[in-house]
Order: sequence, then C-alpha cells, then structure tokens
Amino acid sequence: MPSGKILVAQGGGPTAVINQSLVGVVLESRRFQHVTRVYGALHGVRGIINEEFVDLTQETSHNLELVAATPSSALGSTRDKPDIAYCQKIFEVLRAHEIEHFFYIGGNDSSDTVRIVSEEAHKAGYPLRCIHIPKTIDNDLVGSDHTPGFPSAARFVAQAFAGANLDNAALPGVYVGVVMGRHAGFLTAASALGKKFPDDGPHLIYLPERVFALEQFLADVKATYEKYGRCVIAVSEGIHDASGEPIASLLATQAGNAVERDAHGNVQLSGTGALADLLCDEIKAKLGIKRVRGDTFGYLQRSFIGCVSDVDQREAREVGEKAVQFAMWGERDGSVAIKRTGFYSVDYELLPLTDVAGRTRTMEDEFISASGTDVTDAFRLYLRPLLGSGMPDAFRLRAAKVAKVLKP
Repeated sequence: MPSGKILVAQGGGPTAVINQSLVGVVLESRRFQHVTRVYGALHGVRGIINEEFVDLTQETSHNLELVAATPSSALGSTRDKPDIAYCQKIFEVLRAHEIEHFFYIGGNDSSDTVRIVSEEAHKAGYPLRCIHIPKTIDNDLVGSDHTPGFPSAARFVAQAFAGANLDNAALPGVYVGVVMGRHAGFLTAASALGKKFPDDGPHLIYLPERVFALEQFLADVKATYEKYGRCVIAVSEGIHDASGEPIASLLATQAGNAVERDAHGNVQLSGTGALADLLCDEIKAKLGIKRVRGDTFGYLQRSFIGCVSDVDQREAREVGEKAVQFAMWGERDGSVAIKRTGFYSVDYELLPLTDVAGRTRTMEDEFISASGTDVTDAFRLYLRPLLGSGMPDAFRLRAAKVAKVLKP
C-alpha cells in the first residue's frame, strides 16, 4: 500500500512568492484522499538529511493563506549544493520515512538535486515521485517563458529605477545602480520598464550577456552626461571582460583590495557595494564629474514585502498546484515549466529533469539592443504583463518659462 506521505522543501535564494508555491503544494495535496501526511523540510536539503521535518498537514488553511502572501521562505532555505553522495543521503532519509512524493521548490541547483534523487530512487526500485517546482529571481531556468519570483523582483527594480531617475533629475549627476544577476541580465534589464519620458533613465544598461569594456563604459557615460546633463546607469553584478573575468574582481585588484569569494569559490557579487563604489571611483577619476552616486540593490529585491506582482503570486501558486497534479496523475518525474500562450496567458508543462537540471538561460539576443546598452521593444513587451497591475506612474510639470528681466 502507498504510504501517502509527501515532503516539500525550499532551496536557494528566497523570493516574494515562493510561499505561494509551498501553499499550493500543501492545499492541493489535501484534495487527494490517499495523502496521509504533508511534511515540510526545514532549511531545504540540509533539513532532509538532518530529519528536521514539520507536519504541514496540521496547519489551518487560513494560516497557510497568510503565509502564502508573505515573502521569503517560510520553511527556511539553504545554499548547500548536493553532490551524488549528499543526494544518496537524501534518498535514504526519504525511504526511511516512507515518503513517496518529493517536491523541491528552487532554481538550477535544486532541479539538479531532484534529478539525482530521482535517479537514485529508480536504481533502488523505490516508488518515489520527484517534482521540481521552479523559483528564481534571475529568470535563468531553461525551458520556461519566465520563472516565479522574477516578475516581483523585476517590478521592484523597475520602480526603484523610476525613483532613482526622479532623484537624479532633481539633483543632476551620475547614478550607478547595481542589480543581481551573475550570468543572466533579465533583472537588470527590468530597469528599462521604469522609463516614461525619452530623457528618463536608466540611460545606460549593462548586462552580463555582453562583454564590458571599461574605456567604452566611460565614453558612454561621458556622451550621455554631455547630452542630458546627467546619467542614470543600471549595471548587472555579473558584468565581465572578454576573458570572462568579473569586472568587480578586476577593479578590486587594481585598487589593491582583496577579492571576496563565496563557499563555492565564486567571486562574491551580492551583498557588497564594491562594484558600485569602484565604478563610481572610475567615473570621478577619469571623467572629472563631481556628483557621482552608487547603490547596490543586493538582497532588497528578493523579498521586498510591499512590491509584489499579482501575476507572479497567481502563477507561483499554480506551479505548486500543478506539481501535485503532475505527481498524482502522471507517471514520470520532471520540472514544472511555464509556457506563454496568446498575448498574455500561460499553460504549464512537465519537462524532463535532464532538460532543466544544471543549465542556465541567459537573455535572448532579440531582447538586447544593438548598442548593448539598452533593451529592445521585444523585451518591454515580454516583461510588461509580468509586472502585474497597479504599477505606479510619474509625471512632470508642464512648466511655461517666464522671460528673464535681469539676464535676458
């Protein structure tokens, strides 16, 4: 007899809507009579190997709905990147607890974890259904039109740059805003949706899909500053030179600063204002512009509580619900993917785990302008419906100038 036990976990960086997917799994699972327990693993895969489970079957529907509308990972998350030995331990725990359905909400690494656990279950002849539920603000999962979490983070970025542009127009100078995105520039590109008037910023957008040359960057800034008397710049944290070396590490080395690296050996890009500060220093030193300011959005854009796309909320819930339906009614493991239909509507498919696991999507060429410092109308049309309803707008005075008397 099937055990009727389900386990759900959350991995990687939190988002504004990841709890919608969690609650989608829990509530949809309760509709199936043979489901006896829905467990949640605390802090992702680490919670699985440590057997740190909570019984979500006992949560009230009302409280689940309140949690669904709350950003960040309610179960906690982890940055562990499981290898085969780690995944074998995960499978041992799942088998010991007689869990026969495993749902993991996460990005690229999470999909690869699900793939390995699925393969280990097949080798052992254990009836485990493994489903990966998509999540990432980077929008870099292969096979999906977009990924839950990205639209809300993109909404934040668009609104933040709209505000930065207003500030910069009031007190002209150069503003540099650094946005998350090591390999994919979708989130940085979202800054373009904050523009309304032709001379609005961001005037320059730099993405990791294009090689970054410091001298050309300074020339672009100089030309823009001379044209508008100011310049707003959106920069992806992952910009790199022709060899692939992150600009953050190059400039840090030139400045005699130590380069921070994370637990996996990658140059630390998020959570530090180094890149913004270094680029601002270059602009001041090489262009002689006095008013130069920089910000690093860092973790603000991931779980900002007051800026959530209603479209993102709905779809994040639905990928959780569809994951359960695919698991209960299907006969294969996989990764849930969002497919766009019509001008804007979506459908859901279950892709083979091997099509998604460990792969990274980057921005398509059709979304990036020929200059490499802006996005195209195709990208604007792609992103706008994802941002949801009620996007704020900015207006200007229609000021009629009064003729000068003392200085005609």
